[in-house]
Amino acid sequence: MRQLRIADCRFSIGATAILVLALALSLVVAPLTTDAQQAAKIPRIGYLSPRPGLSFYDEAFRKGLRDLDYLEGQNIAIEYRWANWAPDRLTAFATELVRLKVDVIVSTGGSAPAVAAKNATQAIPIVFITGDPVGLGLVPSLSRQGGNLTGINIFTNELNAKRLDLLKEALPGASRVGVLANPGPPTYRVARRNLEDAARSLGVRLHLREVRGPNELDNAFSAMAKEHVDALLVVNDPMLDAQRGRIVDLAAKARLPGIYEWREFAEAGGLMSYGANLGELYRRAATYVDKILKGAKPADLPIEQPTKFELVINLKTAKALGFTIPQSVLIRADEVIR
Repeated sequence: MRQLRIADCRFSIGATAILVLALALSLVVAPLTTDAQQAAKIPRIGYLSPRPGLSFYDEAFRKGLRDLDYLEGQNIAIEYRWANWAPDRLTAFATELVRLKVDVIVSTGGSAPAVAAKNATQAIPIVFITGDPVGLGLVPSLSRQGGNLTGINIFTNELNAKRLDLLKEALPGASRVGVLANPGPPTYRVARRNLEDAARSLGVRLHLREVRGPNELDNAFSAMAKEHVDALLVVNDPMLDAQRGRIVDLAAKARLPGIYEWREFAEAGGLMSYGANLGELYRRAATYVDKILKGAKPADLPIEQPTKFELVINLKTAKALGFTIPQSVLIRADEVIR
């Protein structure tokens, strides 16, 4: 019996020693585990936009991430910075994203965010969605970008002359065209020059109305009504894009047939649109983020350009305005809304 007690005692002491040893090891390993978890922290995207919040296009980008198995809040984080149409806030937000040491910055909604991001960092990769990246000084050329920027050229200014031509072909009698534009973006001067050149060749007189905010839209349409313009062309701009429902309504009240860049305007009741599928381009931007997070350098990722441009015609609107779209234009439409 005594030997059994001694053996029991020895077993008890051995078990206690093992427990103490395990506890000591856990205290040593715990900091290592914490360090490993910190080292494996999820990547962060800085998302810079002039808009006041999420738009249809931003949702397309997020869907692109989900299609690539990035789940926000689980294996990726997004630091959103919305400028609410205040251009000066973009510079401060870009600087803030750099200070947060995000892994990549996505600049959306036109040229101003891209320029702000470029000015804020030469180290953090930047994926832009904008028109005329060469003219803006973002990259030296479309074939040789270099540096820390890459992304998607959405062809905005390059298509303004084509839109004016389509508008004139659809409405042969139109001689006075009202142009709605935001003069704030750096690309505005190029857009205006392209339109003025096209107008001269088409024998069209432009009536330019510059609007810097939504509160100036009513006055712009009132001025065009007094000038008896025959049709409307809206120059691409994120602020105007966000007001598309209101712009289409004002055009309808003024009985103005209009052409716009994005198909969403035609779907909302505008007469025509001609441009790339912007939602698809935003979705494509997610593939750039994916490649960069996996180690690719922006300089090695070629700038993507749309290869297809959609002509969308809303025949319901044409009928409501009392216009007949020539068959020569209708047969070229990618989509006809009846």
